[in-house]
Amino acid sequence: MTLHFASSTSGQLAVSEKTTTLLFDHDGTLIDSETVHYVLWKAILLGYHVELSETFYCEVMAGIPVKQNAIDLVAHFKLDVAPEVLAEQKHKSISDYLDKHAFPLMPYAKETIKTCFDKGYRIGIVTGGSKKSVEKTLSQYALANYISCVVAVEDVVTSKPAPDCYELAMRQLNKTPEECVAIEDTQTGMRAALAANLACVVIPTPLSQHHDLSRATVRCGNLQTWAGQPHTFTQK
Repeated sequence: MTLHFASSTSGQLAVSEKTTTLLFDHDGTLIDSETVHYVLWKAILLGYHVELSETFYCEVMAGIPVKQNAIDLVAHFKLDVAPEVLAEQKHKSISDYLDKHAFPLMPYAKETIKTCFDKGYRIGIVTGGSKKSVEKTLSQYALANYISCVVAVEDVVTSKPAPDCYELAMRQLNKTPEECVAIEDTQTGMRAALAANLACVVIPTPLSQHHDLSRATVRCGNLQTWAGQPHTFTQK
C-alpha cells in the first residue's frame, strides 16, 4: 500500500513533496468509536427520561468533544443537570469501557499507519477525545512505535473546531503547516485543521457523511482509497 497524492477539484494536493508529517484524528478516523459513543450517551440520557435518536446524534453530536456535547444536550432537551455533571458521567462511562478494551480499529487503519511510517513520514494523533483512549489504541494494537506525538482534549483549553490542538502538535514536532497534512472524518475536525492552515483529507463515516465537507482538500471513501492507490513518490 502506498500513499495516494489525491487532488481536489481546486487542483491542490493533499500530500505533496513538501509533506513530512501526517496528523491523524482518532475517533472515526483511526478507530470505530462513534457507535459506542452513541450507545453510551443514549444510556446516560435514559436516566433523564430522554430518548436520544441516531439522527440527533449524527447531526448535532458526532465528532464534537464531550464538553460541548453536554452543553448542547442540556440546552436542547432542557435537562435539569449541569453540563459539567453530564460530561463527567460520559467521561466515566468511556473510562469504564476503556478499562476493558480499546475501540476497534477502522478498516486499514493499522496498515495505513505502518505504510506512512515506512515511507518516512512522521505521524501524530490529534484528537478531541481522551489521551486514555489513544493510549489504549496504541497499546492494544502495537502502534506506539509509529507515533511521534499525541495531542488530546486534556492538552488544550479549547478543543476542535478550534485550531489549538493542531497548532500544539506542530509546535511539539517543530513543523510548519506546509509540512503537515491532517486526516479527519468530520466537519468539526476539518474546521480545526483548516483553521491551523493545514491541508485536510476528509474520510467521512456513515455518521458524518451528511456534514458539509466541501472545504476539504481531498475527500475519500476510506483509508485504503486514500493510502492504497499506486503511484511513485520520494522516500522521506
